[in-house]
Amino acid sequence: MAEEFALDLDELRHLHSIAKRPRTLSLLSSEIRNLEKLSSESSSARAAQIPAPIATGTKVSPTVALSYSPLASFSWDQDNEKVKIYVSLEGVDESKIASELKPSSLDLKFHDIQGKNYRFAISKLHKEIVPEKCKVLVKPTRVIITLVKASRANWLDLHFKEEKLKPNLDKEKDPMAGIMDLMKNMYEEGDEEMKKTIAKAWTDARSGKAADPLSSYR
Repeated sequence: MAEEFALDLDELRHLHSIAKRPRTLSLLSSEIRNLEKLSSESSSARAAQIPAPIATGTKVSPTVALSYSPLASFSWDQDNEKVKIYVSLEGVDESKIASELKPSSLDLKFHDIQGKNYRFAISKLHKEIVPEKCKVLVKPTRVIITLVKASRANWLDLHFKEEKLKPNLDKEKDPMAGIMDLMKNMYEEGDEEMKKTIAKAWTDARSGKAADPLSSYR
C-alpha cells in the first residue's frame, strides 16, 4: 500500500509540474494533499501494529557480601545500673556505624575504617539490657558502648554462661541406710546365732552404745 501511494504521488506531482491551466493545477494540488494525508495515516497505522520490544528484566549486579574483622581488643567495667565496654579502634566515623541492640545481644559494625570493616558482637549477654537506653560514643582512639541493665545485678561476665547446678546435699542418701538394709537382709537370711548378734547390734546402735552397727558382728 505504501509503495502504491508513493507511485501515485510521484505521477501526480509530475502532472502538476507540466500542467498549465489553473483549474487543472488546483485539482492536482488537492489530490496530492489527499494522497499525502492517506500515506501519512497508513505509515502511522503500520507503526502502531509493530509490537514494542518486551523487557525481559533488568540485569542487576549481585550485592557483594561485606567481610568483617572481629574486634578482640576491648575492656569493660560496671556499676549497679550500667555496663561500659571500651573497644580500641581509631578513625571511626559515626555515620558509618551500624548497630543492632536487643535485650539479650548486641551487634556493632564499623565500615570503611582505613579500608576495612570491623565487627563487635555478643550473641548472648550475661543478663538482659534496655536497648533504647543504650548509647554508642565515638572517641579518637576507641568506642565506648554503654549498656543499661534491665535489673540491678552484678555481671560476672559479658557473655552468658550456663550455671551448673550444685548438688543438694540434703537430698543425698543417708550413708547409714545401706548398712541398715544389709543388716535387715542378713537377719532375714541368717541362722539363730546371726539373728541374735544382729538384733544386739541393732539395739546398741539405736541406744548409742555402738557407732558402727556391724562392729559387734565383726
